[in-house]
Amino acid sequence: MAGPSLGRTIVSGFTRWLSVYLLLRSKPLTYRGTLEFQDVMTRGRAFSHNKYHGRLKDWSSDHNKWNDKLYPHWEEGDPRWNNCWKGGKVVATLTSDSPALVGSNVTFTVTLKFPRCQREDNDSNIVYDRKCLNGSSNYTEGLPDQYVYNWTEWIDNCGWGNCTHNNSHNNSHNVFPDGKPFPYHHDWRRRNFIYVFHTLGQYFQKTGGSSAVVSINTTNITLGKQMMEVSIYRRGYRSYVPVTAASIIYVVTDKITLYVNMTQKNDRNVSDHIFIKDIPITFEVKIHDPSHYLNSSNVSYQWNYGDGSGLFVSNNSVSTHTYKLQGNFSPDLLVQAFIPAPCGPVTPPPPPTTPAITTQLPPNVTTPTSYSLTDLPPAEGCHIARNGPYKTSISIVEGILGINIIQMTSIQVAATEVENSMVDFVVTCQGSLPTDACTMIADPTCQVLQSEACDPVDVADECLLTIRRAFNESGTYCVNITLGDATSLALTSTLVSIGGAGGSFSRTAEGVLIACGFLVVFAVCLTFFLYKRYKQYKPIEQEQVQEAPREGLKVYFNNVKAVLFPANNEKDPLLKTKPGIV
Repeated sequence: MAGPSLGRTIVSGFTRWLSVYLLLRSKPLTYRGTLEFQDVMTRGRAFSHNKYHGRLKDWSSDHNKWNDKLYPHWEEGDPRWNNCWKGGKVVATLTSDSPALVGSNVTFTVTLKFPRCQREDNDSNIVYDRKCLNGSSNYTEGLPDQYVYNWTEWIDNCGWGNCTHNNSHNNSHNVFPDGKPFPYHHDWRRRNFIYVFHTLGQYFQKTGGSSAVVSINTTNITLGKQMMEVSIYRRGYRSYVPVTAASIIYVVTDKITLYVNMTQKNDRNVSDHIFIKDIPITFEVKIHDPSHYLNSSNVSYQWNYGDGSGLFVSNNSVSTHTYKLQGNFSPDLLVQAFIPAPCGPVTPPPPPTTPAITTQLPPNVTTPTSYSLTDLPPAEGCHIARNGPYKTSISIVEGILGINIIQMTSIQVAATEVENSMVDFVVTCQGSLPTDACTMIADPTCQVLQSEACDPVDVADECLLTIRRAFNESGTYCVNITLGDATSLALTSTLVSIGGAGGSFSRTAEGVLIACGFLVVFAVCLTFFLYKRYKQYKPIEQEQVQEAPREGLKVYFNNVKAVLFPANNEKDPLLKTKPGIV
């Protein structure tokens, strides 16, 4: 019977040993007492632990040991987080300039936001900002000390070279979690935060103030989404204390990231992708290249505007195109960049038997440029080809193409009522019919707005309307009139002089050509008389403030026509519709 009992004992002992072994394997942090960086920096492991990535310059493997005595590690939910900072919690904001074209650099910036009424002073100490407390600059209650953390005093007590605290662990204070000493900087006293960045199974550590910046090159990084995380520690008396942590997703791509800014004169809403026919649209291509990786590249822009006008290739990032028809169109763009790169052991391709232009190359291919690949000059040496496609949809409508003031007439008022003078502006426009009209009256410089009025208009079949506006006192005014519909706006401006005597005048946009010589002579003779009669509302075009005398004669000729041939005004086709007053 001893045999079965002995067998059960052996099996039981092996089972206990296996349980202990598995427990040790499952909880290495508790039983081994040794931490690695990958055990502390856990957020990014799901993104990179099973992928191969090349070595990042100046970064270290996260299998290195972590000194948890000098840099304690607290799990999420540990109550010690509630007391790690005086007066509240510190929030870390981690940003990046991703997406990054593979081969370029991507930069990360972390910024600390302290609890309310705390700030970093010029010595990197954290002090209370007394001016923000209860909105009073004299508020001092409840603040026993000026400092939240006076690190300058701490460091001066130990100096740079021999800052060793006599504690039970006997650890040097000026080292990173992996034991490497801090690099010396001239402002080392102001670097009281320790930043540990972690991505792709590697880490980078640095000292700093309330913010830190780090960049990595993406040449050996797998395309797609990756995660960067950072843990921040603050200086303490005997060890460094965890403060906060943050993480962010960044993207590495082999496509050029870009967007296109489309603008057009008279366009009412720049974001609705609705534009006006017969007015040029400006397409401005913005390439996202914050690290200036493409600065030395040959970049071409190949446009197809989608209206059957063919291809347009240029090395200029700004182009214009005018759509002649209404409808929906789909302009598309292909941006190609040929980035200089060292030539590898690549066999040159045979020369083409017939002239040809290659507009696209497979990504990540390094080829010699002994013959032209686009209509741009060939680059010397070798290159890497990258491209970025863009496509959008736009609508082309008729819209309001332009606006003109063809006549201005003062309304007869008593001499004592100059402050309530009225002027009628007869306005015409080209294109679609407006639905609203706005008038802005400003000072002569057109900078200081004095009044603004907007009214709906109802124009039947011809763009012709009269806008009546009041002027409170004499002087010179800048008048802006805007006509608009659902998609477009058109603007015109003029200067109006309001005098001290009542009267009326009219002025056409083009002026009236008087062929008869005696009328010219007669008009000159009447110049003084007409000036006296019409000086109250003499209009002045903003661009003609210092107009030549012959331009002034055109204005007077219009008045001569109104005086000598009043019947002709009734025959003017622009006035047959008797436009309503707005």
